[in-house]
Amino acid sequence: MIARILKWLMLLQVLAVLGFAYLAMQAWGVASPVMALLLAVVMLLAMRALIVARNFWQSRSLGSVVPHDYQLGVRGIARLFLGELRATLWTSSWGMLRPRLHALDAATDSQGLPVLLIHGYVCNRGYWTQLSGQLARAGIAHDAVDLEPIAADIEDFVPQVERAIVALCARTGSNRVIIVAHSMGGLVARAWLRDYGAARVARIFTIGTPHHGTVLANVAAGANARQMSRINGAPSAWLAQLAASETPETRALITSMYSHHDNIVAPQTSAHLPGARNLAFGGIGHVALASDPRVLRQLVAEITIKVEAV
Repeated sequence: MIARILKWLMLLQVLAVLGFAYLAMQAWGVASPVMALLLAVVMLLAMRALIVARNFWQSRSLGSVVPHDYQLGVRGIARLFLGELRATLWTSSWGMLRPRLHALDAATDSQGLPVLLIHGYVCNRGYWTQLSGQLARAGIAHDAVDLEPIAADIEDFVPQVERAIVALCARTGSNRVIIVAHSMGGLVARAWLRDYGAARVARIFTIGTPHHGTVLANVAAGANARQMSRINGAPSAWLAQLAASETPETRALITSMYSHHDNIVAPQTSAHLPGARNLAFGGIGHVALASDPRVLRQLVAEITIKVEAV
């Protein structure tokens, strides 16, 4: 579904670029069609950049204090912004338009436990393209689930994850999996763990997950957005109930990886989950988390360690 929506949005953007280029030639006297197109593309990129900048401004004004060791200078801020803009453009304009995962080479035997990838809010499996490539090169079998419909209750996604785990175990002959989940996907994984137990999961890695909600979800659409919201500075009732259902043993299965400069999760410390293993990063935006080289190296190393330990 999200791929179809994005294709329509891409078509609208192309039409907007052509319309702006025509306007530039007719009303502003730009003589060169190439120059008019370039100007139109620059305007479109500027609009996308403004959206990202607005998210950073909101998340920072409503966010948690950045620890001293993670504070950024001018160059660091520029790299943070450009990295998130690049990740956003690539994900929405290419990766999720053609949502495919990297398959293991036929001659390569899968090693260790398979990995199930769970995307976040208004995404699909195309979000995981970079990680999928690294997992394939490491010889780790993996698959992803597409959560639909995109605005549904998080509880409606739980059976979809269960079916994906059953299918992945059947395909690989494994009786357990490792789950890697981004953003809302981490909440889906926790809800699945609550309903189905820990017998078939070795570890859950959440990336940029608003475990205690995010204020930016307060103005987002969908039942799942309401579940991720923060009301008067406190997690939603659904998040509170999910947390109350978990035991110390359940939390110990989870590793939460997050950024102190997340531009969607605010406060950023909402991604810190008590009782879990927490790995903090700096200088990385929300969408860029699952494609940033530092995060990918850490994540693949963690999965490989777990694989070798099994």
